[in-house]
Amino acid sequence: MATNALTIRAATPADAAELLAIYAFYVENTAITFEYDVPSVEEFARRIAGTLEKYPYLVAESSDGIQGYAYVGQFHVRPAYDWAVETSVYVRRDGRTRGTGRALYDALEKVLAVQGVLNLEACIAYAPVEDEYLTNNSVGFHDHMGYRMVGGFEKCGFKFNRWYDMVWMEKLIGEHRADQPPVRWFPQVASDLENILNS
Repeated sequence: MATNALTIRAATPADAAELLAIYAFYVENTAITFEYDVPSVEEFARRIAGTLEKYPYLVAESSDGIQGYAYVGQFHVRPAYDWAVETSVYVRRDGRTRGTGRALYDALEKVLAVQGVLNLEACIAYAPVEDEYLTNNSVGFHDHMGYRMVGGFEKCGFKFNRWYDMVWMEKLIGEHRADQPPVRWFPQVASDLENILNS
């Protein structure tokens, strides 16, 4: 899928170093992620491979390389939660506000809809008072993408010697039925990814 000079494709573990270079900035300089230490390339490759066993892990790239990535993970281990996923998106710090995040989330939704996923859940770090480590732009982004605020927790994340809140936002993308068909895992739809993204 190409949009605004971006091509969206599935990530592979071979992308780990380039994706980690994007993520490392957020670990070291922001409270957007509550992770303290930048993982190794090997660990990041394992995370990518683990996600792809069930879920989409997408990258957006241009002639300048990978501009961002988005993926979803398991919302909860119980099988009754199979139709819900937790979303994540990271964009190169020099490429924010260029539509990369929207392009990635739009692509994720297309794939997840084909898989039969219904609920998209976003766990977002929230600053009661914005500071140099965290603004609430992510809440605004998700609101713009059609998510609604469903709840939050106070002072549950401690980073840079400061306490941050966490909020949950949710978007429903499918019909909830009494005879709900099972979710199809990403390997079952991956061979048709290009058609899905261009639909």
